Amino acid sequence: MKLKDMPINELPRERFLNVGVNNLTNEELISIIIRTGTKSESVKEVSNNILSSVKNINDLNNLDVYELSKIKGVGLVKAITLISSIELGKRVSNTLINYKMTLNNSNLVHDAFKNIFIGLKQEKLLAVYLDNKKKLISYKVITIGTKDQTLFHPRDIIYNAIKCNASGIIIIHNHPSLDITPSKQDIEMTNKLIESCNIVGIPLLDHLITNTKEYYSFYEKCEVK
Repeated sequence: MKLKDMPINELPRERFLNVGVNNLTNEELISIIIRTGTKSESVKEVSNNILSSVKNINDLNNLDVYELSKIKGVGLVKAITLISSIELGKRVSNTLINYKMTLNNSNLVHDAFKNIFIGLKQEKLLAVYLDNKKKLISYKVITIGTKDQTLFHPRDIIYNAIKCNASGIIIIHNHPSLDITPSKQDIEMTNKLIESCNIVGIPLLDHLITNTKEYYSFYEKCEVK
């Protein structure tokens, strides 16, 4: 059914105004974002094509602009628009990170920063810097690696710790494979960082490996003390 043939109160934008954004379906949200269909398909049908191309809505994170543009009725412009909307949503989520928030356990740290790693196809290493009361001072992406490894030098992490006068460091990186078991390289790099941090007197408090839903904590496994 073309949008022009639908009752006015059932159109996505009108439903947005009448029932609120939280009550819209995924199809309606996508329809609002991409705005139009094609000569042969309505925006509703194109939105359904997009949803049918993935197992669940979260899998849209895993499509690049060219994969998305090949879906029937989408094209490059709509693909760019949708991916930009997804990225903006992730950035808004990241702004919920509150400076001076207390991060005194691994679960709090993971909850605060897990959204940064959503949908990534390569490993990313994030350093979190805390004061002597374990309140957040700053955080910084140190490096972005490949799909199965990320390399870093301790000095890159420690330099920023000294610069922001941190009293403790936590590092977090993701495993795109979703297996949060630390690799041999993860263990070796963690031990090297512990030694370097101890030399400058700014301890490594934890190293988390995340798949955005679960995490592995070196501290909880007694590998960082």
